[in-house]
Amino acid sequence: MNSTASVAVTKNRTPMRKAWNTALQYKYFYLMVLPILLWYLFFSYGPMYGVTLAFKTFHFNKGILGSPWIGFAHFKELLHDPDFRNAFTNTIIISVMKLLITFPLPIILAILMNEFSRTVARRFFQTIFTFPHFISWVVLAGIISNILSKDGIFNQITALFGVDPMSPLVDENAFRPMLYITHVWKEIGWDSIIYLAALAGINPELYEAAEMDGANRFQRLIYIAWPGIKGTVAIMLVLSVGHLMALGSSFDQIFNLYSSPVYSVSDTIDTYVYRASFTTGADFGLMTAVGLVKSVINLILLVAANWLVKRLGEEGLY
Repeated sequence: MNSTASVAVTKNRTPMRKAWNTALQYKYFYLMVLPILLWYLFFSYGPMYGVTLAFKTFHFNKGILGSPWIGFAHFKELLHDPDFRNAFTNTIIISVMKLLITFPLPIILAILMNEFSRTVARRFFQTIFTFPHFISWVVLAGIISNILSKDGIFNQITALFGVDPMSPLVDENAFRPMLYITHVWKEIGWDSIIYLAALAGINPELYEAAEMDGANRFQRLIYIAWPGIKGTVAIMLVLSVGHLMALGSSFDQIFNLYSSPVYSVSDTIDTYVYRASFTTGADFGLMTAVGLVKSVINLILLVAANWLVKRLGEEGLY
């Protein structure tokens, strides 16, 4: 019995020894990763105990852990809050429309720029399209407001053709399309970089062989370029769907552009939380419940998108 037990212990220790030896062998690589792991541990996973506030009434003198439990009272309050229901609906609408509009456009742009035979021209247009990403929404909102206000350049030009002045910033029908257009203009170049990198990784000999066989540009796109990047497209789609609620909220963009005339179509979950916290008074438990609802929905969408991508034959995130 003793010999059998010692053999079992030895077998159990063998994988641990291998793992330890591997860690020692690549210790410098693990040391490079250690700061990132510590950052996530302290700033991402550590504060997660605060999620319990969604099920508590927060008392300042008792702290998060000492505050009394109230169950799902905050979630019931949200269901009966018309402002939250409106913000939730707007978030879903804006999120889905942004995904449908903004996700395929960077792929198309990357394919078009990849068709440039001259590297200088490709770099020039890539710089032009990427530059707006580095401008903050605070600055862009000022520029957009000056252009699209009723006294702005846009209305001054349209007035020459007898068109009545109209500002998308205060028009409920035009505000959301303005959000989509400005988001595309700001992010399309940045989002296309990863697809350009995937296209650059395709063996050029494949294009040369296809051209020698008589394939035109469209055929080379369908049978070489697309298969070469569809795995990347699948991963990016999963990530985009997983951040769908954040995509629709777009706090920086909406907060700097919206105003009271368009609250009914532009107020999202993030702007609702901001307004409820700093205007009507902070209810930490209720606002935590809002954030938890948003996170759970994102998690469900991420898992569903990953499952769908794997069902279609592509590699998912896990």
